[in-house]
Amino acid sequence: MKNRVVITGLGVVAPNGVGIQEFTNAIKSGTSGITFHQQLKDKGFSCCIGGIPEVSEEKINEYLTPLQLRGFNSTSILYGCMAGIDAWKDAGFSVNENSTLDYDSGLIFGVGTSGIEKFREAIYKIDAQNVRRLGSTSVVQTMASGISAYLGGILGFGNQVTTNSSACTTGTEAILMGFDRIKNGKAKIMLVGGASDSSLYTWGGFDAMRVMTYKHNETPEKGSRPMSLSASGFVPGSGAGALVLESLESALERKATIYAEVLGGNINSGGQRNGGTLTAPNAEAVQKCITDAVLDAGVTTDAIDVINGHLTATSKDALEIENWAKALQRKGNNFPFINSLKSHIGHCLAASGAIESVASVLQIKEQFVFPNINCEDVHPEILGFISSDKIPTKLIEKEVAVLAKASFGFGDVNACVIFKKYSDKHKTQ
Repeated sequence: MKNRVVITGLGVVAPNGVGIQEFTNAIKSGTSGITFHQQLKDKGFSCCIGGIPEVSEEKINEYLTPLQLRGFNSTSILYGCMAGIDAWKDAGFSVNENSTLDYDSGLIFGVGTSGIEKFREAIYKIDAQNVRRLGSTSVVQTMASGISAYLGGILGFGNQVTTNSSACTTGTEAILMGFDRIKNGKAKIMLVGGASDSSLYTWGGFDAMRVMTYKHNETPEKGSRPMSLSASGFVPGSGAGALVLESLESALERKATIYAEVLGGNINSGGQRNGGTLTAPNAEAVQKCITDAVLDAGVTTDAIDVINGHLTATSKDALEIENWAKALQRKGNNFPFINSLKSHIGHCLAASGAIESVASVLQIKEQFVFPNINCEDVHPEILGFISSDKIPTKLIEKEVAVLAKASFGFGDVNACVIFKKYSDKHKTQ
């Protein structure tokens, strides 16, 4: 018998809301978190807009101690710690530095780049022959597993504590990795998520690739336009999302609040074959990822009420819709409702799947479909597969029983997870 896995805690640090309540209000109202940033213009960026969470020094001090903040310079670790700690508390647990080591709990927290500002700081000190002035935290702030290292110590986890990194698939992949660990009885609780820093040194490479929009520097809130005919590239974003996954047995024993159930999912790769490249998806593999996720979840394609897509506001949006239509064998009015959080907050890279999964779970818990913004002019190629009324531009309050969330990343890698409204009548597959 495999364990059923449920979600008992959420945390989020997003450009349009820090904390679950603020974030929920923002996605319901279609509030954009995209703003203009003078520093991008000063550095010669074509795209001078982006999504950066608003976090005050006072807020930071609620999560990290003065000792931890000494020489600290990593927004990805900061965002990850904030979202992770909030999710842990939301699940009903306390944060105590003197707590007993918990061998039943672990974490998988993904990242694309970590502490790139700290790297830059280190490079300048080394070039100036000031190696001894790097400080004792330069390693932990720049290693990929920095977030997991910080959170694992703050929360006292004794199970697997690690980091995954699969470009824009990272956050969704982390959820499925934690899900598998609990399902197979290797852990009772896993804190999972993803984070991405707000450094212009991370965003600069994408600007150089010319995949980010340059047309909305004067109108930042209009810049992120997934599924739109007038989309001109993605808008960079940053932040973190975190979810507490728990065996159903453990959650019921604790009488924990259950947001939703993770039914299953799939992770695969297109192998950069059949049209797939380092930066473009193999459509056949994407479709297989979706169909295998549905199969693993033990539901039918007709059961899916809502899709939270990857949908970045690039030329690949129409292909993604085509892949969903073919994988689910649903078109036109029979297509599920679909939305893209990137219209609100931009593309948060390694954090995108985690933040978007938090938004997905909130839709199930509170029974609504959040609106797409900047999508009044749906791309005609998309309308060849889906009716325009399935791309809501206003909040819809409706029953959401099953939701599919997918992420597709550089390297031709894919992940799809199926969430469901919790019911004690569901049988373990």
